Amino acid sequence: MAASVTATGLRLVYTVAGNIAELQIPRATAPSQADGLWQHTCLEAFVATEGDHAYREFNFSPSGQWAIYDFARERVRSSEGIDVAVSPIFQTSFGQDQFTLTTDLAWVVLPARGSALCLGLSAVIEEANGQLSYWALTHPGERPDFHHPASRMLRLLLPEN
Repeated sequence: MAASVTATGLRLVYTVAGNIAELQIPRATAPSQADGLWQHTCLEAFVATEGDHAYREFNFSPSGQWAIYDFARERVRSSEGIDVAVSPIFQTSFGQDQFTLTTDLAWVVLPARGSALCLGLSAVIEEANGQLSYWALTHPGERPDFHHPASRMLRLLLPEN
């Protein structure tokens, strides 16, 4: 997993390596917004402006489906929600022993700009037998909890506006 700030927003790159044939990977569909993507193989980002309790959750399925959720604080959805004026752009490439998903998130879909973004990058991986595993930069508790504020441990400084 890698993240970088670009002139237009945030670039995220996820690489899943191993015996890809043993994974349940959703089939490609037309890009669209969908809920419940985390119930199968899904790559995720939790993004907050440094010092803010509010954050956004981004879900990306190798199928081409995606979701964006707006939270006022840990696990509490914002009453305002988010107007997705710009859909996330992402592409997935497959090799024999890995797949990579790259996405560029425009500033307009990211939380309000401050001096830094705090990110939690994670993945839900479904095996061919249906078993799910949960991957993240860190698991702050005994069980995986991608929403926990301590999971947003990657800090990216932002350029001046």
